[in-house]
Amino acid sequence: MSTRESALQAIEQDGYFIVEGVLDKNYIDRAKKELAAAIEIENDLHNGAERGDKNMVLLCSLYCGAFWELFDNKSLIEPFEMVLGPGCIAYAYTSSSMPPGNTNYSSRIHVDSPRLIPGYVTNVGATILLDDFTEENGATWYLPKSHVQEGQPEKDIFYRDAKRLVHPAGTVFFFNARLWHAGGINSTTSWRHALTINMVRPWMKQRLDIPRSMEKMNLSKMSNVARQKLGFLAQVPSSYQEYYAPPEHRKFKQKAE
Repeated sequence: MSTRESALQAIEQDGYFIVEGVLDKNYIDRAKKELAAAIEIENDLHNGAERGDKNMVLLCSLYCGAFWELFDNKSLIEPFEMVLGPGCIAYAYTSSSMPPGNTNYSSRIHVDSPRLIPGYVTNVGATILLDDFTEENGATWYLPKSHVQEGQPEKDIFYRDAKRLVHPAGTVFFFNARLWHAGGINSTTSWRHALTINMVRPWMKQRLDIPRSMEKMNLSKMSNVARQKLGFLAQVPSSYQEYYAPPEHRKFKQKAE
């Protein structure tokens, strides 16, 4: 069985698959440094207010650098395309960092997509490990095969049957966004960092209008792949002029798989 067939089968049957070694140490070191700086900026925006998503970067692509480069990593992008098609775009691109002695917004038992359409995947998530995930620093709990379950599992059943995402930095946990999962608690004295991407089919709305959020940025150094994955080629026309524009000037330039 090919890697593609194995990945598709795993997503269909188990609701997830795991790939180690997707990111190299150089990238991880740069991404962690840039992420720490972005977290400080976002926390400052809220003047230190306590909120559910504290210590989370809501839209990583606003910070350029390593966050744009990630989309040029074929080992990361190809599994999304295997399931959702080559036109898939980011619904959300956030971080999931746990401060020392604490947890984060992910600690509840939850799914990342409200839709359950039997036999049809609308969202694929990826937890991208920038640090080793251990039981001590809050490794994610996930319940295999629960992506076909509409209601939330009972807490005792979930924690009895769930697995832990204990893997080294550079690993990516791909999962059907209907898979029930929960973050742990970081009981160590160090931060534990990760990035998260939720990818959808190109006809679906993004959580934030990413192209419009970034319209004032200098995008000259962004690759064509990153532009496509961030939704720049899947924008809905806002006028007759845009709708009837020549193909090379249209905002929606890809097939709606």
